[in-house]
Amino acid sequence: MSVTLNNLAISNSRDHLRRHPAAKMLRRIIRPAWFGTLRRLTPISDNWGSDRGRPVDRYYIERFIAEHSPDIVGRVLEVKDSTYTRRFGSAVTESHVIDIDSNNPHVTLVADLSRADNIAAESFDCFILTQTLQLIFDVKAAVSGAHRLLKNGGVLLSTVPTVSRIHRTGGVDSDFWRFTTASCAALFGEVFGPDQVQIHACGNVLTSVAFLEGLAVEELTTHELNAHDPNYPMLITIRAQRATTP
Repeated sequence: MSVTLNNLAISNSRDHLRRHPAAKMLRRIIRPAWFGTLRRLTPISDNWGSDRGRPVDRYYIERFIAEHSPDIVGRVLEVKDSTYTRRFGSAVTESHVIDIDSNNPHVTLVADLSRADNIAAESFDCFILTQTLQLIFDVKAAVSGAHRLLKNGGVLLSTVPTVSRIHRTGGVDSDFWRFTTASCAALFGEVFGPDQVQIHACGNVLTSVAFLEGLAVEELTTHELNAHDPNYPMLITIRAQRATTP
């Protein structure tokens, strides 16, 4: 017992030393943080880095969609435009675009995903839903709506941000949510079933900072982009498949 108590006392003493202001100051001296051009109150780019190159989030989104290109077949639905359907689809027989904005020249189905009852259920083999759910307040209804639109065995390919600047539409804040792997597992698992969902966290503290600052993919190395830290993800990918029922 005395040995255990002594070990506990030593451990507590070490924790106290680590938290001591002098120890914190020593760590700042030994490992200084060089901010350089990042020591500023405004980002380097306020347009997600698109004016400097390819936005960092697109690296993960496009890699995810490319990896699951075999799912993009048959009748395919995509948000805003059909860019990824055309770029990564194979054996696509019909392509549709959903948007709440009827003025979108690419739209074929005008609907709010959280209440898209005007679209027939079980209509699509694949639904590409990237960086959209954070803009829908009733996000659970939107995921249920996506599930409803898929045929038996149909696949939803979705991405959501964990870190991002605020999205504004016409100068108005239209951004509601940020996500974690735990929230995605609960949200999609409840609708599709836990066994039907695959979730991956992408990115790390560097890519998160780079994305907030508006840096571009071209300003990071492949090693930096491909390092995935579950404690500091930048983006989450979700592949959810509607279960096949008789």
